[in-house]
Amino acid sequence: MTIIIDRTRERPATTGPVSVAERQREKTRPKGLYQKRAPIYPKLVHGRWRWIKWALLIAMLAIYYVTPWLRWERPGALPDQAVLVDFDGGRFYVFMIQLWPQEVYFITGLLVLSALALFLVTALFGRLWCGYACPQTVWTDLYIYIERLFEGDRNARMRLDAAPTSFNKLWRKAGKHAVWIGVAFGTGGAWIFYFHDAPGLIRTFWVGGAPMTAYVSCAILTFTTYVFAGHMREQVCTYMCPWPRIQGAMLDDQSFQVTYRYDRGEPRGPHKKAQSWDGRGDCIDCNQCVVVCPMGIDIRNGPQLECINCGLCIDACNEIMDKVGRPRGLIAYDTDAAVAARNIGQKPQHRLIRPRTIYYGLALALVGGLMIWGLGARERLGVHALRDRNPAWIRLHDGAVRNGYTLKIANHGFEPATIEIRYAGVPGAVLKSPGRPASGPLRVEVEPNRVTPLRVFVTVPADRAGDGSRDAAFEIRSGGQTQTVRTAFDYGDQTR
Repeated sequence: MTIIIDRTRERPATTGPVSVAERQREKTRPKGLYQKRAPIYPKLVHGRWRWIKWALLIAMLAIYYVTPWLRWERPGALPDQAVLVDFDGGRFYVFMIQLWPQEVYFITGLLVLSALALFLVTALFGRLWCGYACPQTVWTDLYIYIERLFEGDRNARMRLDAAPTSFNKLWRKAGKHAVWIGVAFGTGGAWIFYFHDAPGLIRTFWVGGAPMTAYVSCAILTFTTYVFAGHMREQVCTYMCPWPRIQGAMLDDQSFQVTYRYDRGEPRGPHKKAQSWDGRGDCIDCNQCVVVCPMGIDIRNGPQLECINCGLCIDACNEIMDKVGRPRGLIAYDTDAAVAARNIGQKPQHRLIRPRTIYYGLALALVGGLMIWGLGARERLGVHALRDRNPAWIRLHDGAVRNGYTLKIANHGFEPATIEIRYAGVPGAVLKSPGRPASGPLRVEVEPNRVTPLRVFVTVPADRAGDGSRDAAFEIRSGGQTQTVRTAFDYGDQTR
């Protein structure tokens, strides 16, 4: 089969000379399936939002790097690292809280809680997470800061990239990438400390004595940090992250976002000193909001997928407004409804409390309350009774019927516990455990922070034996509290 491609249909035919605009569009039109990334050189700006971003960057990096080194004293041989995911011991420690593998629902609850909080914040204030707290944003800001130290601000970096190869260019580029790799390695190194004792791991890591998972995890995170924050940057947010597309379901015209107030800025155009402001807007078309944007967009084109609501364009625009003697706030955190209301001469109203924020708030409070209740109601002892299945019952020489059980006693506390075990629900039943006294209730010393298996037998005399099975329960008493674990007793076939 032959496929004929009509190349004449790729571009509309023209009946006259090609215009200058058309020739320019032809030059910039992508030649392949994917357009080559155009590098973005964000300019340094000073202002309220830039300082807030610096403060949050320092705070969050400090939390990330310092947390594994915080100590929290625990009894015995338990680890004294405040925050530790201990896969070897099967525990998750967060200061005074200790979670066991079977309590993974607390981790699930924490993830749901975080998602609901993110939904609520997005509905109220747009993509604040993306602009201030997302790891991609934080490390990209740090990498751009390092880039400025070696190569200068926007114009200097552009000139350096366009300049021919020289010693000056080589040492600046090499120094920048060396520091980038060092930061990436520190990021991967800090991550593995959350899964191993930090003081011990840092000693064994350099001599090849650390677990292989530590080296692999460190290498992967070093690579991804260097590539994502140093080279891909805005592409991660635009093409890899699903959140910009998900957030559209949570935003409405009452959500606060970085907004160009077109009601005040249009019509825009250059402005000369002493020129009247009558009949025109406050925007002088200086493009400073564009050159400071780390995503390379023009906020004056309205809400866009790429915008991360970092507020740097607000600082840049405020500087220009100060210079030309106009009020600040041409670009500001505002709502689409407020801008539209001012555009037609109405007074804007900001509604923080509306149906979607109420739903998110109630869901957040419900899940948060369940998490707090669950943590407060956790039992110190967890007991599970496993019945013998093969055989389910044994007939003794005197006609008595015996059932065997294995009790799994988990002591969730940090101190040993003495428990008393009774068997209820079966008349005449006698509870015994190998190697322990046969008279009275069964008393067991349970070690802290571990699961203790206990083998027990329940025997019913021949004259008290029935047919089929009967509901029963183990009563576990410790520290004035009683816990009931339901089970069953199998009498077997009494006709045999």
